[in-house]
Amino acid sequence: MINKIDIDVDHEEIKALYLEKLDNAIKQVEVETVFWDTKELERQTHMCMNTIQKEFFYDPNFPKKKVGNKWYYPAQKTRKYLIEWIEKND
Repeated sequence: MINKIDIDVDHEEIKALYLEKLDNAIKQVEVETVFWDTKELERQTHMCMNTIQKEFFYDPNFPKKKVGNKWYYPAQKTRKYLIEWIEKND
């Protein structure tokens, strides 16, 4: 005699749980990142440095610090600035 077991899976619930876990993991990575370098700034904004310089780099409110030959950008302050900047330029 063969016993049969049926298992019903709620695919939408699994998807929701997966997306929640993914969102939490992304937020954790964002919290752990303290500074961006210029390559990361370009990656985060999807802009080249020429465009960044043209649009907001020289704004005195744009958070940046030069250490030696390299620019660094505080991740949280830079993210906040960029969100405000894009909303003003809507």
